[in-house]
Amino acid sequence: MEAFIHGIPKAELHIHIEGALESELMLELAAKNGVDLPFASVGDIRRAYDFKDLQSFLDIYYQGAQVLLTEDDFYRLTWSYLQKAAEQNVRHAEIFFDPQTHTARGVKFETIVAGIHRALMDAERQLAVSSKLIMCFLRHLSVDEALTTLEEAWDFKDMITGVGLDSSELGFPPENFGPVFDRARQWGFKTVAHAGEEGPPEYIWQALKRLQVDRIDHGVHCLEDAALVEYLVENQIPLTVCPLSNIRLKVFDQMKQHNLMQMLESGLCVTVNSDDPAYFGGY
Repeated sequence: MEAFIHGIPKAELHIHIEGALESELMLELAAKNGVDLPFASVGDIRRAYDFKDLQSFLDIYYQGAQVLLTEDDFYRLTWSYLQKAAEQNVRHAEIFFDPQTHTARGVKFETIVAGIHRALMDAERQLAVSSKLIMCFLRHLSVDEALTTLEEAWDFKDMITGVGLDSSELGFPPENFGPVFDRARQWGFKTVAHAGEEGPPEYIWQALKRLQVDRIDHGVHCLEDAALVEYLVENQIPLTVCPLSNIRLKVFDQMKQHNLMQMLESGLCVTVNSDDPAYFGGY
């Protein structure tokens, strides 16, 4: 079975490129760029990956991302992921990136996009892996900051296919970002949003109705609302589910408790993805 799964062609629709930062590369870039980390070794880093929930993961995730400063850093990060994806016969990847994580540290928007895009183009030519790039807004930051980030993306519309919404979910409902997504759609961007990972079904409804997204990322809490399930099934709206992530972040205690099979049996359009493979052991 493992050989069969490895061999079939696959698409990855939910992967955060910052979440593909392996411990070895993190330490190497930290040394190169003079970034102090509270870890002395790869072992120290991996021992820190004992997450209690989404927020405890994000705290380390943002800490690790500080080592990414140059165009080449973003290239190497992206190329490393794409090589691993190709080895597992992933033929297409739709990759999230969080520009606000980096621009807040003084990294230029164009530096981020140029490095990632160059790796995507190299992967298409050398690895036969096609890709799309999705820019995510950090929902714990303000709507005004998201609008500023969207404006920065205007000059890179040929490189960025869509926009999304990620980061801390509870207490940051999707409807807050309605004006941002309205403008993004007007400018021709596809739209997706993380919803229903830790948040309630209402967050999924808001993403669908207020943000008018084309896809829900995660969405495992949809089964708590029969009307929502009916709507998702009727419209065959994709849900990019990340089972390993859900276990590591304690959305479910064990894989046998995950509701993936129930989602499939309900007729939902579900895909399986890695989310943040370097942090969750997802390769």
